[in-house]
Amino acid sequence: MTRVLVVEDDPQLVRALEINLKARKYEVDAAVDGGTAQRLAAARPPDVVLLDLGLPDMDGIDVVRWLRGFSRAPILVVSARQASDEKVAALDAGADDYITKPFSMDELLARLRAAARRTRTVERGEASALVETEGFTLDLLAKKALRDGRAVRLTPTEWHLLEVLVRHRGRLVSQQQLLGEVWGPSHSTRTNYLRVYMAQLRRKLEPDPAHPRHLITAPGMGYRFEG
Repeated sequence: MTRVLVVEDDPQLVRALEINLKARKYEVDAAVDGGTAQRLAAARPPDVVLLDLGLPDMDGIDVVRWLRGFSRAPILVVSARQASDEKVAALDAGADDYITKPFSMDELLARLRAAARRTRTVERGEASALVETEGFTLDLLAKKALRDGRAVRLTPTEWHLLEVLVRHRGRLVSQQQLLGEVWGPSHSTRTNYLRVYMAQLRRKLEPDPAHPRHLITAPGMGYRFEG
């Protein structure tokens, strides 16, 4: 049974989450503040964490950093904070996804299911050397890409960008993290680089670049590889 740690100080929302999660056979632990969350996570390691940032005793981003010190469990931030810098800070601290309040319960549950499915892959912390989708195949070791059976030439920078995204498959990677890993910390504000290179990758790999299925943009936040 998948164990979900809900870290939220709104009792009505906690109750709604508990009812919906337990109805779907999740095991639920609930914490109203960061200190309780830390004690519960240490005693009963969660498989997935739903975390509010506005906690009464500490900032939720500090909880994310603390969890990442020992756990690879997916962390889904659920917060009323809508500023892009808040979202980026949470993702850079180690969160896997960011859901803004108010939210659809169906959407939250769908994202939680996806996160739970990815748990074992995320814990390994490594991407598979061979990535196959219905439209293209990537061999990360051989640096070969095939689309509809034909070779596609990718530049070294395109490969590097793809490798970072695939390594975090299914997880949102912030713009700053991508820029830092691919181009270096001195380029952390050059978001135009990402727009250009992601457009090139979509043209080369996606069947319909205008409606990508694998190279997904989260506006103002970052990018995600789904496949």
